[in-house]
Amino acid sequence: MAMDDLPTLDAQFCFALYSALHAVTRAYRPVLAELGLTYPQYLVMLLLWEEGEQSVGSLAARVQLESSTLTPLLKRLESQGLVTRRRNPASERQVIVALTESGRALQTRAGAMPATLLRAAACPPEQLAAMRDGLMQIRDSIDSSLRSTQN
Repeated sequence: MAMDDLPTLDAQFCFALYSALHAVTRAYRPVLAELGLTYPQYLVMLLLWEEGEQSVGSLAARVQLESSTLTPLLKRLESQGLVTRRRNPASERQVIVALTESGRALQTRAGAMPATLLRAAACPPEQLAAMRDGLMQIRDSIDSSLRSTQN
């Protein structure tokens, strides 16, 4: 393929996703700063608010981070008094993460996050939901394709 045949940067689907992610995190940054969280920490907190205590492995799979990346993030959340980590008595190799009272209380303050994105995106919630669903379908298709080529 000649260099002239390559799509331009703005024609790349991957660049649209990449730049949209950065725009979303820029929109969230002021609210996250008020909460004292980074975006990946916010994702972990969302999951804990939604589903309750989890193993580190389960959290890593759901937020799509490696356990080695997630562990320092969880240590920071623990040092902020938002979560606790403890060994599972049934399986010493497994670490369970749970919210503290302060972590649960933060959920109310985090309620502003969805409205922040709606204001910044300036489009109806239904449109954002449809885009989210489409992106999740693409993600799942790519993951499935990658799994089938690895087997």
